[in-house]
Amino acid sequence: MKQINIDPRTKLAIVALLSTLGLIYKDLLSLVIILSVAILIALALNSNFISVVSRLKKLLGLILVIAIIQSIFIKEGNSVISLGSVSLLTDIGIMKATEFILRLMIIIVSSVILTTSTSREIIQALIQMGLPYEIAFMVSISIRFLPLFKDEMRDMVVALQLRGIDLKKIKLKEKLLTYKYLLLPITANSILRARELATAMEMKAFRAYPKRSSYKILKMNKIDYLIITISLIGAWTFIIIF
Repeated sequence: MKQINIDPRTKLAIVALLSTLGLIYKDLLSLVIILSVAILIALALNSNFISVVSRLKKLLGLILVIAIIQSIFIKEGNSVISLGSVSLLTDIGIMKATEFILRLMIIIVSSVILTTSTSREIIQALIQMGLPYEIAFMVSISIRFLPLFKDEMRDMVVALQLRGIDLKKIKLKEKLLTYKYLLLPITANSILRARELATAMEMKAFRAYPKRSSYKILKMNKIDYLIITISLIGAWTFIIIF
């Protein structure tokens, strides 16, 4: 399937529209339609949708637990599960929990659309949209630091396993304490990396001039304006109908 090349600013506009609609609407039908549109757009842009969803399986249990807890504390509606005279779960509580899951899925799927562009392209798009370069650079550095944190955490877990400590077999309390002890060296390494980065930036005269030039300048084509126009018309039509 041929990939549709569109400007990152167009993708940001689509993500903003989908996420906003997902937060505004409360009825299940509207949320299902928005989620379906988000999935179709993500697939049309040849995003890593399937791989991202497979990685989210680990968070599925946490999402369901949050949804169930939220539904339990909602006492409105007809009782579905009760313990004596105490209502544990109501039909409205189940609907609210389903709304929460659908909203979260809309935001996640919408963010997958941005994975079709590199982090540098997204940052450049934000800069050309008027975001100060310092903030955009901070976001870029944060994105690049995340894989480093993951690698350091993995290395420390492997070091524990080499010492005969299996995190899957120890109790939850001991596991939490172990992760607590791991946070200290990770935090220390992060501070050292930040200092080294700050020194390197000063040596390269970062912020020596009020404005910075960019080697790569993003340019929107006719297809970008067409997609943004169709998206706005579609969002407005959806608001009128629903």
